[in-house]
Amino acid sequence: MSTLQEIQDVVGRVAADVGPKVVGVGRFGSGVVIADGAIVTNAHVVRRDEVRLRFHDGRIETGTVAGLDPEGDVAVISAATTGIEPIEWADVSEMPIGSAVVALSNPGGRGLRATLGFVSSTGTSFRGPRGRRIRGSLEHTAALPRGSSGSPVVDAQGRLLGLNTIRLEGGLILAIAADPALRERVEGLGRGEVPARATLGLALASPHVAQRLRSAVGLPERDGLLVRGVVESGPAEQAGVEQGDLIVAAGGTPITRVDDLYERLEQAKPGTKLELELVRGTEERAVEVVLG
Repeated sequence: MSTLQEIQDVVGRVAADVGPKVVGVGRFGSGVVIADGAIVTNAHVVRRDEVRLRFHDGRIETGTVAGLDPEGDVAVISAATTGIEPIEWADVSEMPIGSAVVALSNPGGRGLRATLGFVSSTGTSFRGPRGRRIRGSLEHTAALPRGSSGSPVVDAQGRLLGLNTIRLEGGLILAIAADPALRERVEGLGRGEVPARATLGLALASPHVAQRLRSAVGLPERDGLLVRGVVESGPAEQAGVEQGDLIVAAGGTPITRVDDLYERLEQAKPGTKLELELVRGTEERAVEVVLG
């Protein structure tokens, strides 16, 4: 048998085995059945508490969001998955650069797609929809169309390696790695549990924007993050943080980029205190925030 025929057989077999597990989610997303009555997808494709699902056989169901993790860009949807075997999980640590993968999607329920590719990078990080870094992702070359967010990328045995999340220039895809941490998080979301992450309740602008705006109003340039908005009754507002403040340090660590602040938050737990050093105009002050 030729190499080309072998590749064709692998992709065809994976598409036949995994294809029925791949679900169209809403108008612009995909997902995959990971347990009886449970589908996992990206949080950014879920717009409401209820979502339309289209299965491989054309059946349309209304699913209910069981758990949503916007910071980690993962959601679990509850729906009838009768007759569909859940996908198996792979050991993503055993997929070095160059490993063959198959990406599958059902963009908004418009039909199954399956493409062959290779792992191009591991341990990559990218910024999620809420600004936090999602670390340890899998980058691969299996091209997918728009509407494939939340779909599975699998190994040659059809086992789950990750959730396709971002399309990069050049056709590369970033997938949230299906590692033990993701599996634990998904199982918790299926039970309605929300991951405990420390939050400030702020909308922030980058240091570049902060410097430009301060210069425009005649204030001296400072490294830091500009507060664009404050969540009403949130942790930061209760501590006295205001729109227009410049965060220059957190927990004694200088803040020169967004990731500096998120790294401090990742080290903290909800309910603990974090001291923020602020510049308001030309006045410097410190506030203590009880993290949400």
